[in-house]
Amino acid sequence: MKRLLIILMAFLLGTSLKAQDTSSHKMHHQMKDCVMMKEGKMIQMKDGKEMEMKQDMTMSNGAVVMKNGNVKKKDGTTVMLKNGDCVMMDGTVKHQDMTKKKGM
Repeated sequence: MKRLLIILMAFLLGTSLKAQDTSSHKMHHQMKDCVMMKEGKMIQMKDGKEMEMKQDMTMSNGAVVMKNGNVKKKDGTTVMLKNGDCVMMDGTVKHQDMTKKKGM
């Protein structure tokens, strides 16, 4: 009986660790195609590779991301990106949460 309980606990622990690994991989996958402000420069992430943004980009929702870090939305409002902020290819802006530490 103890052996069965130990095997069951090991199985449950192993599947919970796998679930955490999958969610972090999913987040990385979501962030691989975007435009982001990094160390004061606009960087384009494509297929997980970083390259300097060479020209303004229009996203699928009509938002225009400029080389200086300004994002002009289709409704005319403008947002200035800060370090770590990303604009996804669909035009949604993701702001970095400064209260969370990297790697945690």
